[in-house]
Order: sequence, then C-alpha cells, then structure tokens
Amino acid sequence: MKVVKFSGDIVEFEPEKLKKSLLKSGASPEAVERIVNSIQSQIYDGIPTKQIYKMAFGLLKKESNSHAAQYNLRSAIQMLGPAGFFFEKYIARLFTSEGYKAITNLTLEGKCVTHEIDVAIRKDDAIAIIECKFHASRNVISDVKIPMYILSRFNDLKDRKQNIFTTTDKISSCWIVTNNRFSSDAIAFGNCSQMNMLSWDYPKKDNLRTKIDSSRLYPVTCLTTITLAEKDKLLILDIILASELIHNIQSLERLGLSPNRIKNVLKEVTELCKYLYHES
Repeated sequence: MKVVKFSGDIVEFEPEKLKKSLLKSGASPEAVERIVNSIQSQIYDGIPTKQIYKMAFGLLKKESNSHAAQYNLRSAIQMLGPAGFFFEKYIARLFTSEGYKAITNLTLEGKCVTHEIDVAIRKDDAIAIIECKFHASRNVISDVKIPMYILSRFNDLKDRKQNIFTTTDKISSCWIVTNNRFSSDAIAFGNCSQMNMLSWDYPKKDNLRTKIDSSRLYPVTCLTTITLAEKDKLLILDIILASELIHNIQSLERLGLSPNRIKNVLKEVTELCKYLYHES
C-alpha cells in the first residue's frame, strides 16, 4: 500500500511506524491496536499521510483527549503562528524551564547595523541570542543560508556591550531554533561554526520534540477541549503553555467557557501532565 507524504514523496505504508507514534502519545497497546486496525481497513492506495493522521487523531481522541493532545504536538507547534511571535515566546518558556533567564523581542546595536533579536537567554553569566525560524508548513527546511546569516549577525553583536539583562552584557554564543528541520549542509555549517542548533528532530537525543516531552511543556494549542478561536485568545492573554491553565482558571472564564467545559479542559491538562510525570 502506497501513501503520499507531506513532501509529496510516495512511500510504502508502515503500520509499525504508525503504532510507534500512537504509543508515544501514551495510548495503551490495546487502544493502538484497535486504531491501527481501523485505519488499515479504511486506507487506499495513494492516500495522503495527512489523511491518515486525521483518522488516527480522531480515533485517538475517542480514547483519550490528553493522548490526542500529545499526538497533535507538531501541528500544535505550527499553530503558534502565523508570523511566529508566539513561537518565540514558547521557546523562551522552554529555556526558562531549563534554568535560563529569557527575554523576547529585543533591539540591539551591532558594530555595523541594528538587529532585532527574537530571544536572549542568560545562565551562569553566559549570554546567548536565539533566532527562531518558524514555519507554518512542515515542508519548509532551513538550509545553509540560515546559519550563515545568523553567524554574521552574531559577529556584528558579540564584541559590544549590550543592554539586555544588565547594561554591560556581552553575547558569547548564538542559537538557531526551528519547528521544522535543518538541511544537512545547515547542520554541517552550524557545527563547524560552533553554533547551537535545535530543530524538531535535531540533535537526535535532545531535540525539540524530546525536550517538550521530557519537560511537559505542551503548548496550549495542542489541547482538544478548546476551539481554535479560544486558543488564539489564550495566546493573546499570554497563556502559552497548557500547564499554565492549571493555576489560571480565570483565563478560561474570560473566554466565556461554562463551568463544565472548564472542568473538561483542566481534566485534559492534568491527565497530559500526569501521564508524562509517571513516564519520567
């Protein structure tokens, strides 16, 4: 059975790969078996993988909202657009969870020109800048021109005192973070230039996906118990992480949600965090 990937490539359908992704959501082996069997009975030659994903998500949601939320992670990250402003805030939250101080949306003076910086982070007196490359489509890959460009910006900023966390800060390193993938040349150039790089699947053991899973930092956009319009309103209210709702019920009340819906949202958030807590 052939399937058409997001990229347009045609490959063989791999039920084991689908099972693996469903198990990562926390669904039981029995539930995964039921879902995969149902999908296999409905798919056809040439079906888009996007359609298979929608089928899997719908069936998984019937089993558990929180498991469906985790399965929906990559799409949820893509909802932090369209320009990526909320993705920058999300990345700042991610680094803050790892012990950094973080500031977003800065304007810094370089030796030659002025630079708009997405995120600046500080830990143990070391300061770095982060360039966030957000893509609303998962087909877009960050190629070698991206690290080349970021390196030139870093070089223009690094030798000057900057007013970031204090008035005498000096930038010692830089990061590139993307919700998609890097090309092999981009990775090679970044490594050669001693740049820090983070993407959906890079580095292999400490990438964006694994960082999110291990720290339980799911974006509010992954939740299945609120609508897309409600997610947008929460982002505007600076509710970026699903876990932030646990201690901020007022934000859900501001959306006009009924007490019963609020209860369902909090149940989904709590179950999502609880599953990962036991997993770790």
